[in-house]
Amino acid sequence: IHRREIDLAQERLEECRRLAGEMQAALTETPNLRYGGFVGDAEKEFAEAAQTIACISGAPLPTPEELGVDNAAWLNGLAEAGGEFRRHVLDSIREGALEEAERFLGAMEEAYYALMGFDYPGAIDRGLRGRCDALRGMLERTRGDLTNALRQARLEERLRQMEESAGE
Repeated sequence: IHRREIDLAQERLEECRRLAGEMQAALTETPNLRYGGFVGDAEKEFAEAAQTIACISGAPLPTPEELGVDNAAWLNGLAEAGGEFRRHVLDSIREGALEEAERFLGAMEEAYYALMGFDYPGAIDRGLRGRCDALRGMLERTRGDLTNALRQARLEERLRQMEESAGE
């Protein structure tokens, strides 16, 4: 995902989907292992990867049912995907693709505002509130970084225009 090799990321995601299904099937008879935390973390990471790939490729976010994960894993995966969205904003800024950076910032904002509607005890949402707090901080830093980049681009354009008019 980080190298924007979407096809390879999709292949690996499908392998993860297969392995997650095998893991869930193997643990149906052992709920103490299934719900002990390890599986939930793996499902959260899987959901994060799937949501990040969907956002990068412009596809709709897959549902928890499509991924075969529970709602808490899906929501926490979305909160953590915000970090990947930030990375793509910064990469887009470095590449001069400011419209793309704005699109990813918009995705971060949508994720954050959607997640803020969930207010459940930590035992139910598995730490979602803390992840939302972290996402809010990332969102504010990212918004500041993009604002600075946009202002810099406008300044550079104005300087270029002034140089051109001075040369006439």
